[in-house]
Amino acid sequence: MQGASRDALKNTLARFEEQLGSLPDGAGSNDVSEGLYAVAALLDREPSLRRALTDPASSPASRRALVDGLLAAQLPALPLGVLKDMVAERWSGPADLAEAVERIAATAALNAAEGDGVLDDVEDELFRFARLLEREPALRAALTDPGLPDENKISLIDTLLGGKAKPATVRLVEIAVTRSRKISLETALDHLVELAATRRSRYVAQVRVARPLDEDQQTRLATSLARVYGREVQLQVDLDPTVLGGIEVRVGDEVIDGTVQRKLLDVRRSLAG
Repeated sequence: MQGASRDALKNTLARFEEQLGSLPDGAGSNDVSEGLYAVAALLDREPSLRRALTDPASSPASRRALVDGLLAAQLPALPLGVLKDMVAERWSGPADLAEAVERIAATAALNAAEGDGVLDDVEDELFRFARLLEREPALRAALTDPGLPDENKISLIDTLLGGKAKPATVRLVEIAVTRSRKISLETALDHLVELAATRRSRYVAQVRVARPLDEDQQTRLATSLARVYGREVQLQVDLDPTVLGGIEVRVGDEVIDGTVQRKLLDVRRSLAG
């Protein structure tokens, strides 16, 4: 997302956070999340509506009135107000509005988890489920099979996570699985992890190791990364026997690879060259 859309999303997020700040912890966030996820699905199905709500030739007031006319009877006041704020902004393209609506919906869901005191757990559970999908191709295939009804996928998620993960985690996984996306399911879940970390002004460092790190090792690694990035860094540690030894750290697009596996690959390349 670039240009006008990036500014529009930034403005909308700022206003939304102001609204949340005037409410008790988490109050109304679930209504916003569920309402806006429903709107995002509607925008995906109705390209003409996306175009109408982002038409630069129409006034912000007319776009807000269109939202009122179509959705006032279906949406609670808070998500309706958020959506009206969004359509009053200038967007670079119709698809950007749909993406932004989904981003605000996810932010609201995570705010509700924060208000309930379970944001840490939700962040960790989303991360671990994404890694499980990477290790279990049959599970990933079932959850991304376009021929499998959504009800079956939700039932499978409930079997895997019901009673084992926080309700907010289960709901976010259901949405990630059943919403049509141009990105992989694992990437969608990782985006949610990053949003959760951002709510606490932290970066997420995905750490791959062959053996568990003890508490002192994790503390020293997090402290070192915080010095590098200038802010608190949350570790998400994934055990991977293929690492053999050493450690791989990924923060966003940056990778620090100090694994034995990587060194062996480098040796093979040098010999082949």
